[in-house]
Amino acid sequence: MKYTLSNGKQVEQKRSKTIFIVLAVIAMSWISVVMTDFSFKVLFERGKRFFDILISMWPPDIGYLKFIWTPLFDTIKMSLLGSAIGSLCAIPFAILASSNIIHNKIIISIIRLFLSLVRTFPTLVVALIATYIVGLGTLAGTIAIAVFTFAYVGKILYEQIETVDMGPYEAIESFGATKLMAFTAGILPQILPSYIANCLFCFEGNVRYAALLGYVGAGGLGLILNEKVSWREYQSVGMILVALFISVMIIEAISHYLRKKLT
Repeated sequence: MKYTLSNGKQVEQKRSKTIFIVLAVIAMSWISVVMTDFSFKVLFERGKRFFDILISMWPPDIGYLKFIWTPLFDTIKMSLLGSAIGSLCAIPFAILASSNIIHNKIIISIIRLFLSLVRTFPTLVVALIATYIVGLGTLAGTIAIAVFTFAYVGKILYEQIETVDMGPYEAIESFGATKLMAFTAGILPQILPSYIANCLFCFEGNVRYAALLGYVGAGGLGLILNEKVSWREYQSVGMILVALFISVMIIEAISHYLRKKLT
């Protein structure tokens, strides 16, 4: 469609691609439904069984609470330690992956490829590999969480570094300071609040992930959770989930408070 402006110039409006995008989305959705054998009928007829298991967990077995404390603290400890190790290890790699700090495209490509490869491995797979290396226990879980945190925080951090104001960095570097000194004084203050906030957010999620790592022998709540599910002791499972829920809520509240103070 053509429009005539007040100066007599004609402008042709580009044809909208919305209809093609909508059709593409519908086609991909239909292909996904066919390939996954998704059925609303099955979901409607058998979905109520999910609530049958939840009902069997009620009321939770309060007497089992005394057996939960140690695995729960193990879960929190390996989440905290793994998050701290992964977050700290991510810093040098994030710097090397930042195009506004490092101008060697080969180094940037290698580091970014490495971070992408690490993110590809599911946490459960990493925990399984770690159990073969260091044996069963919380150390394997800590390693798995550290690897996940390293890849997650590393990607977010180098993207944050690339969006900072480079003025202070370039000014400090022009006085003869090294890149590390210029980064510490010129860029670190700009990214530190968001970096800590992301680390806290990652720690919140890691507490949930750590609860499942016991399925592959990485210790923590997942170990007894797997045991009780296998034995169909659903009231004990309910107590484990209640304890985990309360712990996660407390951690989220503390983390939210700290992130609010940082911003």
